[in-house]
Amino acid sequence: MGNRFICMSKKDTKVNGSKSKRIGKSQRKLLEDEEVALHRRALSMVLQQHQLSQRYDAPSMSRRIGSTSRRRTLSDPFSNSKQAPDFLESLKGTRVVLVHGEGFGAWCWYKSIALLEESGLLPVALDLSGSGIDTINTNSIATLVDYSKPLITYIENLPDDEKVILVGHGCGGASVSYAMEQLPQKIAKAIFVCATMVSSGQRPFDVFTEELGSSEDFIKESKFLIHGNGTDNPPTSFMLERQHMKALYFNQSPLKDIALAMVSMRPVPLGPIMEKLSLSPEKYGSVRRYFIQTLDDRALSPDVQEKLVRENPPEGVYKIKGSDHCPFFSKPQSLHKMLLEIAQKP
Repeated sequence: MGNRFICMSKKDTKVNGSKSKRIGKSQRKLLEDEEVALHRRALSMVLQQHQLSQRYDAPSMSRRIGSTSRRRTLSDPFSNSKQAPDFLESLKGTRVVLVHGEGFGAWCWYKSIALLEESGLLPVALDLSGSGIDTINTNSIATLVDYSKPLITYIENLPDDEKVILVGHGCGGASVSYAMEQLPQKIAKAIFVCATMVSSGQRPFDVFTEELGSSEDFIKESKFLIHGNGTDNPPTSFMLERQHMKALYFNQSPLKDIALAMVSMRPVPLGPIMEKLSLSPEKYGSVRRYFIQTLDDRALSPDVQEKLVRENPPEGVYKIKGSDHCPFFSKPQSLHKMLLEIAQKP
């Protein structure tokens, strides 16, 4: 669809004065409307497939999507074509569980699912409680245990001899950390993508205080709060306004992915992100951790990400230039290369 506009000849665009401007605006508006409409239809189809798949798979597990992109890691350990089959063969069948961040759902990983499948891995994207198309009311989720239940249930139901790679984004990092503490024997590696990789005793919300202020001030003054149990009771969730969300999360993302997000985001339950995590060296500390930084992130600034890495050092740190808070939208190929590189580490 986009090429139809890009490939117009110079003669088509060089019409006299105001007429040219009117045509340009009309075409741009048509392009935006068509992209939004097509993306909404695509989302609807994906969700329908997702609902059908739930009859056979674990609760709230996304439908997998194919792709046709190239397969090389960031450091190109198999840039030589003779090496590629051996490398991919070593990863074949590796299960990668993708855990979305605050307000998102399994749908946000659609590009990563396609790329990982093409590389021979088995990606699984889950809706945490009250997220994506999960039917639980967001305002009823009070604890991290409640919020993370789909993830824990999925891991518990895996074969005894199988381990998975967990990938957490944003506040989904708290659910990944919780799973590491509960089921360390089932997790081969944990990858935090601009995520809340907090230390024991910290709350996920504390990571965002630079942008949102202290938790006390946020609860008292924020205009984004939702009082699901009535205004006389404490707030239960929050939802950023569209323009605020675009500026914080999607400053580098394609327009069509922003359109997808705008019709798919859901409120963020407050309870789980206000809860302090209890993490032990024996369980949480036994799982290999990696952190992927996003260097154009406005929701979780590079300085804050550096602080997380410094205070709770992982085994490896990777950086994506030109990526906003949503690297699966803004830099899917770069994120994919890093996931492959980490996955193949012995």
